[in-house]
Amino acid sequence: MKYIIVLGDGMADEPLAELGGKTPLEAAGTPVMDRLAREGRVGRFVTVPAGFHPGSEVANMTVLGYDVTTSFEGRGVLEAASMGVDVPEGYMAMRCNLITVSDGKIKNHSGGHISTEEASQLIADLGKELGDDVVTFYPGVSYRHLMLIKNGDKRVTCTPPHDVPGTPFADVMVKADVAEAEPTAELINNLILKSQKFLAGHPVNLKRQAEGKDPANSIWPWSPGYRPLMKPLSEKFPVKDGVVISAVDLIFGIGAYAGLRRIDVEGATGLYDTNYEGKAEAAIDALRNGADFVFLHVEASDEAGHEGDIELKKRTIEYLDKRILSPIVEASESFGEPLAIAVLPDHPTPCRLRTHTSEPVPFLIYKPGMTPDDVTSFSERSASQGAYGTVSGDEFMNLLMK
Repeated sequence: MKYIIVLGDGMADEPLAELGGKTPLEAAGTPVMDRLAREGRVGRFVTVPAGFHPGSEVANMTVLGYDVTTSFEGRGVLEAASMGVDVPEGYMAMRCNLITVSDGKIKNHSGGHISTEEASQLIADLGKELGDDVVTFYPGVSYRHLMLIKNGDKRVTCTPPHDVPGTPFADVMVKADVAEAEPTAELINNLILKSQKFLAGHPVNLKRQAEGKDPANSIWPWSPGYRPLMKPLSEKFPVKDGVVISAVDLIFGIGAYAGLRRIDVEGATGLYDTNYEGKAEAAIDALRNGADFVFLHVEASDEAGHEGDIELKKRTIEYLDKRILSPIVEASESFGEPLAIAVLPDHPTPCRLRTHTSEPVPFLIYKPGMTPDDVTSFSERSASQGAYGTVSGDEFMNLLMK
């Protein structure tokens, strides 16, 4: 048996009046998902354990069967792994967004979806201006970057910028949880303020503003942590040659610690215009050429949810169904072994809230020849009627792979 997980990041949502009381997943045309649900089994999955922030880092680790209560060390260190950046003993890693601040408020978490080329220049110049033997910046993709702090104390409260659009940035700056962490909180907050002064007049931002685009005029570090304790999936599940396909450093970082081989797809952007066909073809090629496990992650629905764009979110779900799932299902008979398929979000990103929530997500598992349950479509509501009920922890991976 071969296995593939197709994960639509943030795909789950709430019923919306604009869609006649349906969720975007219910309103979208998803014949392939519905067929897999009809011929397979469905359920609901608690991907964010109690007490954890509903971030993609926590949810995706849970999807892959990791116990985040013992292995989670923040988003930054996972993204460091994807970038090939070693996090030495005594260093703290943080995700470092480039964001847009307007009139003292966080306008967006993405620097106006700044390009990787533009962002790389900003991060390089920030490194020269603010970096030293304590603080180091590393460029990533688009607005997603990395910062290491020597002797940093992770016992600080950092607010993810995508959770607070429209909030005065001064109200959500870093706070120390214990007295010993106060120097770390003060350092990070000073870096934020210094970055705003420096980035305001940077040529990249002046050009963006002249073109009517939002400037990436502040850094926003968050999700601090140290090197995590994660064992490869092969030590627990029948994975000999696993691959991860994404456009997001975080997911590649989780894959690195999970022992999955990274596949980069040209034109994979993390947005609605990502190369869906390229991702599907990469998965098909991997499964035809020896891979026995594929984790295929698509970010587009999450970004649409953060923007509160209902129609765009509906469209990204339809794209995932038609342009990724359909070709994979069609090609599955050429893999030499039966293919088990799982489809799910990692967490909801409701368009009304424009941020993540901890609600259980729907999931489906299809295996050739399995006895289906009575569910005939795939959605948040239909999943509550599925044979799997509500699962948590590593139960999803055990259902898929054992």
